Amino acid sequence: MLVLIGSVVVLGCVFGGYILAHGHILALWQPCELLIIGGGSVGAFLSANSSKIVKEAFSNMVALFKGPKYRKQDYVDLLALLYDIFGVVRKQGLLGLESHIEDPQSSPVFSAYPRLVKEHNLIEFITDCLRLMVGGNMNPHELEQLLEVELETHQHEAEAPAMAVTKMADALPGFGIVAAVLGIVTTMSQLGGDTSQIGEHIAGALVGTFLGILLCYGFVGPLGAAMEARVHEDGRAFECVKVALLANLRGYNPKVAVEFARKTLSPKARPNFQDFEEHLKGSRAGAPA
Repeated sequence: MLVLIGSVVVLGCVFGGYILAHGHILALWQPCELLIIGGGSVGAFLSANSSKIVKEAFSNMVALFKGPKYRKQDYVDLLALLYDIFGVVRKQGLLGLESHIEDPQSSPVFSAYPRLVKEHNLIEFITDCLRLMVGGNMNPHELEQLLEVELETHQHEAEAPAMAVTKMADALPGFGIVAAVLGIVTTMSQLGGDTSQIGEHIAGALVGTFLGILLCYGFVGPLGAAMEARVHEDGRAFECVKVALLANLRGYNPKVAVEFARKTLSPKARPNFQDFEEHLKGSRAGAPA
């Protein structure tokens, strides 16, 4: 929502200031310049990226208007899921997790959190880590190094659409110059003719430069930055899982391990300790005897 509000503020201030300075708003309407700048930048964007990144970029743009992917209740569920997993480990040992990690969809531990089960990347990360703990016989230091590499790879892939949009934003001023140069070429071809038309062509050329810079710094650039920020925020769920699993592998009891994980979350999304305790009490009360 802030992306939309910010765009409205940019439009209002830029064009409002122009009008207050006695500018004629229709002089800025140059569809040919928009075609050159917009079409050129989109074409370059398609040429530079794979179809997967293009689809994810448009999907991530739409997702910005829906708010954060993981909200406070989702993090409560994630911490509760990790707590339940550690409870199984404490009662049955690591081998007791085999049936749960092989088919999370039918596992009573995972299926108790239907919202999280739909997050395939997150569930796959959890189950892959648990498989390493069950069959890898790894110490915490070795597992931490491996998880750091996996998280870095995941983060890099998740950031690719945002980086692609940012690169497109960087190209927009260049396409604005292209539009301006073409406008000057048109102007030169009109020399010796009607002077009013020459003035219009020069104005159109300058508008091309203006539009390229405005689209870069006022819209597409901030859009790429917002997409990147959302990726970093969503990545906290994976960091939360990593910290919890490592704490459990180091021998901490489930509550302490989950508390370590809770501390990795951002303050605005982090559930407080009382929320988590109440959630656990409610789950126990609703569990069959």
